[in-house]
Amino acid sequence: MRTCPLLCIAVVLLAGSAVSQDVRYNFDSAADFSKFKTYKWITLNSEAPIDKLTDEQIKVALDAGLARKGLTKVDTDRPDLFIGYQTTEHISEQFGGRDSPWSVGPSWNGSSDSIRTVYKGELAVDMYDSANQHLIWRGVASKSLDPNAPSEKRQKNLDKAVNKLIKDYPPLGEIAEETLGVVGI
Repeated sequence: MRTCPLLCIAVVLLAGSAVSQDVRYNFDSAADFSKFKTYKWITLNSEAPIDKLTDEQIKVALDAGLARKGLTKVDTDRPDLFIGYQTTEHISEQFGGRDSPWSVGPSWNGSSDSIRTVYKGELAVDMYDSANQHLIWRGVASKSLDPNAPSEKRQKNLDKAVNKLIKDYPPLGEIAEETLGVVGI
């Protein structure tokens, strides 16, 4: 009797993790993030170039997220940061049903031998110190761009990815916590 509820919980958790976005970032620990207040967009070469509409959606989502972090977009030649992004598109094919993310075998979910295409587009955001053009921060969100998703879902995924990406920006809190831990304060 107890096995059924535990199995249901496990299936729900697996389903949630199968579609969740993965976010990771790295930064230059020597960079002084407190001095960065302004940024300007730059164009980076992308493995999977996107259309102008998606480009604007990405920039609008990032502009809003960066503004919440205290950064201001400028069009001058002397911003504190240059920010650019790249996109990649990973496509995988899975055997199985139309709505199932799992490949269990023939006749699963009412279809036999069907192949389902899964898009796992990534968004990578790079921040460069404009004084020396060194990369100081890079964040990557996978499963954030799906060219076949409806417009509303694409925007929702993009907003979610941007919020997760810049959640811990600037990384000063991590550096301060590590320093405090080392010093023993």
